Amino acid sequence: MTGPLRLPLVEPATELTPEELSRYARHLTLDRIGVVGQRRLKNARVLVVGAGGLGSPALQYLAAAGVGTLGIVDDDVVEVTNLQRQVIHGVDSLGTRKVDSAAAAVARINPLVTVERHPVRLAAGNVTGLVAGYDLVLDGADNFATRYLVSDACTLTSTPCVWGSILRFDGRVSVFCSGPAHDGVTYRDLHPDLPPPGSVPSCAAGGVIGSLPGTIGSLMSTEAIKLITGCGRPLYGRLLLHDGLSMTFRELGITIDTDAPPVTAVEDMADRDQVCTTTPHPTVSPEELDARMRAGAVLVDVRDAWEREIVSIPGSVAVHLSAVEELGVAALPPALRNRDIIFHCKSGARSARAMDAVASHFARREDNVAHLEGGILAWAHQMRPGLPTY
Repeated sequence: MTGPLRLPLVEPATELTPEELSRYARHLTLDRIGVVGQRRLKNARVLVVGAGGLGSPALQYLAAAGVGTLGIVDDDVVEVTNLQRQVIHGVDSLGTRKVDSAAAAVARINPLVTVERHPVRLAAGNVTGLVAGYDLVLDGADNFATRYLVSDACTLTSTPCVWGSILRFDGRVSVFCSGPAHDGVTYRDLHPDLPPPGSVPSCAAGGVIGSLPGTIGSLMSTEAIKLITGCGRPLYGRLLLHDGLSMTFRELGITIDTDAPPVTAVEDMADRDQVCTTTPHPTVSPEELDARMRAGAVLVDVRDAWEREIVSIPGSVAVHLSAVEELGVAALPPALRNRDIIFHCKSGARSARAMDAVASHFARREDNVAHLEGGILAWAHQMRPGLPTY
């Protein structure tokens, strides 16, 4: 193993109590962990970024393993759509802060673990200070910009990071560690630049099978335990790829980009909610929608049929995104092609793709084409509070 990663990460804590000896007996019988390794786990401080799909299994297994202090970073609240995969939360947690729900679950699993709650959105101004207070970071963030924030903060503080990502049926796991001189593998060596706008859908748009976070989050937990105790060979410099549909694993090597400039500060990602979205297009706000439709604009819903069964905007016309991307403006009923068009989907990503598909047609005309800002989620929240969302 090359680079700055030195194992084990944590010095042993004081002797284990009789309760701890009993609780962690199956660890103590492992010659690669044993009593000393369990004392290292007891003394460890691990920051988990995101109490969502990946954070759910990771937090549960790290708590059960006896990691002494778990920090949880998440500024979101529990919604019903989370429950399909974020198994640390339940129906009784709906509407509560994810950090509170996750902390309660950790306490039920292992009351010997200390939980530090950070109900904040990571930004350039707070991420380095948070990361600096922990021995190890597990990055389960669901967007690229937060991953860059975490990566840069880990580099500046020389804090190892276990990273995972999921989408649809696929997952990836790796371990990063570097210092200010960039003498180790980091997330920026895997992804030097943000992906092209619209090239990678979010889990909300692309979907994810509910069991996949359990697979990847569990692997991340195993890597964390190995790093803390110094056993085994971590995924440092290696990218593990999992295909859930074919149930295969394969591995790729990650090399250090020696030409990359050193990280001297965390890049400001204040607009990170927009950095990985599709190409900007004209938008119509939820407040403007009714007036635009009364003036003759047609609202085109590009979502799936099951989504429309949950909630729909009165007067909208259903034309699936796949048809728009395949046929362009020809996918629209002939009577609509000479009218102003407003596309909409759940949150805006798919409607922007629909606009990309018809851009060449409308570029030659003076008709207006736009999409609903924030999608039906924003419309329901602002204009029809109380409607079901997903």
